[in-house]
Amino acid sequence: MITLINGDCLEEIKKITENFIIVTDPPFNIGYHYGIYKDSMDEHVYYEWLKMIFKDRPSVIVHYPEPLHRLSIKLGYPPNKVVSWVYNSNTAKQHRDIAFFGIKPDFRKVGQEYKNLNDKRIKKRILEGKKARLYDWWNINQVKNVSKDKTEHPCQMPLEVMERIIGILPDNITIVDPFMGSGTTALACKNLGRDFIGIEIDEKYFNIAKKRV
Repeated sequence: MITLINGDCLEEIKKITENFIIVTDPPFNIGYHYGIYKDSMDEHVYYEWLKMIFKDRPSVIVHYPEPLHRLSIKLGYPPNKVVSWVYNSNTAKQHRDIAFFGIKPDFRKVGQEYKNLNDKRIKKRILEGKKARLYDWWNINQVKNVSKDKTEHPCQMPLEVMERIIGILPDNITIVDPFMGSGTTALACKNLGRDFIGIEIDEKYFNIAKKRV
């Protein structure tokens, strides 16, 4: 079941009765040019706002490392696991972190290609059709302006990142994205057969997500 909601996440998330895990990349508060949302809160207000959304809820949050540290302090507890997502870009920031709060991912559920291909044991495993368990260092390109699946959303997440995150989470729990944006998390859940609830305050982005799903 895929449910998309055009509304304010602070209000809509209170209405969800299912057992759920939040999976999202929130606005970064660095001046992105969104539609109706202004990405330039006072820092104290910003982290208080995030705390109201994530506090005591199992959450997987994609953000830059420093804000994730500050958010951990605000929440009062550290993440159970952190993955680094790295990419090539023409900006000073070359990676983001993916923090798992109140939830333990199972990296055995998603495979990837082996790296040490000259190892005889690895060669044998490859011949047997095996793959490595997922590592905690993901090298995945960003969605560029020239990417064929790029939408009008200014900060679109790569589908592969969201599919990997959801793939290593516990089964039979609804995935909730309170900052749905262009709907990448929704599409990942649809592809993986997971129940999903997405909330997006901007009607334009909501319609983009609806069309993609």
